[in-house]
Amino acid sequence: MAPKVPSVGGVPLSGARAGVALVVVGVVLFTASLVVGAALAPNVGAADDGETRQTLVGSHGGGPGLHEKGSVYLLDGRETAWRAGDTDSYFDVTMLDNGSVMAGFMQGGYEDCGPYESPCTHTGFRIIDPNADSDADPEIEYEYSFPVRTEKNSEVHDVELLDSGEFLVTDMEHERIFTVEDGEITWQWNASSYYDAPEDPTRTDWLHINDVDVIGEDRYLVSVRNANQLVIVERGEGVVEVINEGDGTAAGSPTPRGDPTLLRQQHNPQWLGDGRVLVADSHNDRIVELQRTDGGEWEVAWEIYAAEGVTFNWPRDADRLPNGNTLITDSLNKRLVEVNRSGATVWSYGTPEVPYEAERLPAGETVGGVSYAEDGDGEATTIGEGRDIPVLSFLLVIVQTGVQTPFWFTEVHVAVTLVSLVCVLVGLGLVVRERFRRR
Repeated sequence: MAPKVPSVGGVPLSGARAGVALVVVGVVLFTASLVVGAALAPNVGAADDGETRQTLVGSHGGGPGLHEKGSVYLLDGRETAWRAGDTDSYFDVTMLDNGSVMAGFMQGGYEDCGPYESPCTHTGFRIIDPNADSDADPEIEYEYSFPVRTEKNSEVHDVELLDSGEFLVTDMEHERIFTVEDGEITWQWNASSYYDAPEDPTRTDWLHINDVDVIGEDRYLVSVRNANQLVIVERGEGVVEVINEGDGTAAGSPTPRGDPTLLRQQHNPQWLGDGRVLVADSHNDRIVELQRTDGGEWEVAWEIYAAEGVTFNWPRDADRLPNGNTLITDSLNKRLVEVNRSGATVWSYGTPEVPYEAERLPAGETVGGVSYAEDGDGEATTIGEGRDIPVLSFLLVIVQTGVQTPFWFTEVHVAVTLVSLVCVLVGLGLVVRERFRRR
């Protein structure tokens, strides 16, 4: 039996013509999905209730891996008052009492590389003078940095200035927190004292320690991202409490893992008070307030999955503000959103690049804050719905990390893109095969 000849509307097509038709279908399908997505997209990043706000932003950047065009900038209302850039990435930002800004950073091109080949990447923290009262550009007043093996998953994401004059720093490269003064390390806690460590943590993204906050005298709240856990470290004692302790390990890993439905690769927790913590639950695409039960377990008291009609996409910071609202950094949607307890958006701003963290001035991120659990009826409040489509959601994060697609580009567009790509590849294959057959 002769093979069936492809046809369109009953008209037979040659292999080449069928291939061209498939390519056209693929291109039209992909283009149509983008046009429809943009046309139906809700208006985000434009909410404004007329109040005057100052918001300090640390921008991760853009491009593949998000390590391009990093900056620190101050929003005065919706206008940019000043910006410090020309760095691959900036992360956590804090305004100091004298008006300078302290920020974690990552930058390539250094010659001082220690055990690594030159040029190399450095990470650490900087203190930036914004020169806000003059026409001069912001300038770096001080830098503490050290070389790392790679720019990926080795960055210093957070630094805090202690009353002692020491700087408290997170270190992904060696998976530790440490204090430094006058360029010398004065104390450190190594995660290997609590977790089972690989032979060389600089060669793998083992724990990804990405945040530390002072929550009491010599007590630090540490975000251990890849373990889905927050730990409280007491200076001189080590780990004294684990939030989301879990009951097992990840497959093939000696590292204990917390329950991924409670926390999943989180960022920037804020200690609201004893037994309450607000967390950017990044890979669950939500902001969650957790509370400790009488039995010592941690449970959800309040959670929000969306604002302005758009589901969060890799949010990496949430601060409970003095006015009782919550300021959210929605990284891959490239926006900042302030919501009230009911989830209504009172202010939002679309950022030019992927933001890492934002602080509302003058208070910044506080230790202690309004808890939504306190006035509740004991039942968890859930606002919006999560969106986790197997395979497609994972692919979407990969695409958005590398390309920074618009916020309305969803799993549906990923699926259409895959179908369009198959059409184009099969079509090109038919065209090529037909040409070889005719030779």
